[in-house]
Amino acid sequence: MSPLWSRYGVRSASVALLLTGVAGGVYLSQDREIQQQSVSAQAEFNASLAEEQYVKSRHAEYTRVHAQEVESERIAADKAAEAAKAAAKRAAAAEESASRKAERVKAEAEAKKAAEEAEAAANKPKNSGTVAFDGPIPASCSEFSGNRATGCAVMLTQGFGIDQFPCLNKLWAKESGWSHTALNSSSGAYGIPQALPGGKMASAGSDWETNPATQIEWGLGYIKGRYGTPCEAWAHSQSVGWY
Repeated sequence: MSPLWSRYGVRSASVALLLTGVAGGVYLSQDREIQQQSVSAQAEFNASLAEEQYVKSRHAEYTRVHAQEVESERIAADKAAEAAKAAAKRAAAAEESASRKAERVKAEAEAKKAAEEAEAAANKPKNSGTVAFDGPIPASCSEFSGNRATGCAVMLTQGFGIDQFPCLNKLWAKESGWSHTALNSSSGAYGIPQALPGGKMASAGSDWETNPATQIEWGLGYIKGRYGTPCEAWAHSQSVGWY
């Protein structure tokens, strides 16, 4: 091979290599740019996908929390409704119980009143007419003294006739001897009319323990309400031993 051709060949090879390098550099540059664009696009896609997933997860979380709140409100409303229903039921039961109690108390009071009336009727003398006194009748209360004179005067103010006093005189002479401090130690009966217990006479006055007039007023009221007259009370006392 001639030296000229050899130099020419070397140059040609060098030029070819240079062109190949240039072409390769251009290709590598373009490939790097494409790779960078691809990486950028992938990053944008990943960012968009991540944002979408975040939005979906937030929406799912909101939906879950909202559903829990709705369920909690429903449970609270159900509990409130049950509590209101139970309270209404208790109130109705209490009202019914109070009504039954009132009816029972009324019935007991009526039964007690009926029993007292029956007892009074049983204890009342069989002869419903006025018992006549067949002994001497005093002309006036002035024939008596002390508690007897007071008893006679109060009896007249109560509407009884003077003919009733001999019966009253015997009745209370038997019960207490007309002593306004007489006390039956066994029964606790007290005073001229022997009220049992003595505190009953407080309805006629707070001085019932020491005032004969208060005791007599109460005793005559008791006789009038239970027997009608002193003579009927005396007849009952003679029959059964008490009045």
